[in-house]
Amino acid sequence: MSITRLILDKGTAARFARLVMENVVREYPNHITHMLNGDVDAMTPRMLHPVFYGSYDWHSAVHSHWLLVRLLRLYPQAVFAPDIHRLLDRQLTAEKLGAERAYFEQPHRATYERPYGLAWLLQLSAELHEWQSSEAVRWHALLAPLEEMARLRFAEWLPKLTHPVRSGEHAQTAFALGLIHDCARINNDRQLMSLVETRSRDFYLQDTHAPLAYEPSGHDFLSPALAEADLMRRVLTQKEFTGWLKSFMPQIPHSSDTKWLRPVISRDPTDGKMAHLDGLNLSRAWMCEGIASALPVNDNLREAVLAAAVAHTQAGFAAIHDELYAGSHWLPTFAVYLLTRRGIK
Repeated sequence: MSITRLILDKGTAARFARLVMENVVREYPNHITHMLNGDVDAMTPRMLHPVFYGSYDWHSAVHSHWLLVRLLRLYPQAVFAPDIHRLLDRQLTAEKLGAERAYFEQPHRATYERPYGLAWLLQLSAELHEWQSSEAVRWHALLAPLEEMARLRFAEWLPKLTHPVRSGEHAQTAFALGLIHDCARINNDRQLMSLVETRSRDFYLQDTHAPLAYEPSGHDFLSPALAEADLMRRVLTQKEFTGWLKSFMPQIPHSSDTKWLRPVISRDPTDGKMAHLDGLNLSRAWMCEGIASALPVNDNLREAVLAAAVAHTQAGFAAIHDELYAGSHWLPTFAVYLLTRRGIK
């Protein structure tokens, strides 16, 4: 069984493109996490962040721009492609991106959007770097100072971090480290990749018997256990990872039984926190797909992991409702990440 038969068709790509293009320039409602250093810092979202002000919050605006770049890269001849191109030209300018960088340089903002938003920023940069079209090269050069800031933030933070953050929300380290590792690999940034691999081993290599029975928490959109496994398959050899996984997740059956990991349902998708569970299905699906990709083809755990991926994909897509902004401002990113197999070599 494989999820690869589920692809991002042109109709769904067009639907997400239109939705996200509307969202990235939608300033309100807006959830600001903002450190004020004085009265002068009391400003509107667009004034604070001239590029990443829409889509409800900063990190969603960042990964929504990643989604637009990915769709433009995959469907350069699509009917929506010219509109994305024009929007990105308006958004990704030297002046606006310079203001975004300047925001981070103010006092008391060293922790802003760390790690989740900054990891997505590196993912946006990596997508542009990997694409290498003329417009991608131009946009990537404009984004480079902000990318370097994010890289330095992680280079300063990770050596000092004493323990991993095992939450199912934005603070989680495993998910962010996975994104950062992918970006470092794409950019051939050996120093950052080595740092991520070292800290991943420090944090997770000795873990056993993941407490899957305690997942999910009510506001999770990331699985602490699966994200950890999806990270470790990036930094370990196949032999190392296979042995580690069987010790870490002995709950995985040796069959296609999906009872070990069931999809979840949000009882109120209009509630921003409860809607997280809809995204959890999508992130679980891509993490299962990533885990399966690192196992030997004949490994008897693959069938169960892939079966769980299929079940969670179906549940996740069924929960994307364009009119419900609590989910629609971010779920398309998770859907595109899943169906385009981002993060899987």
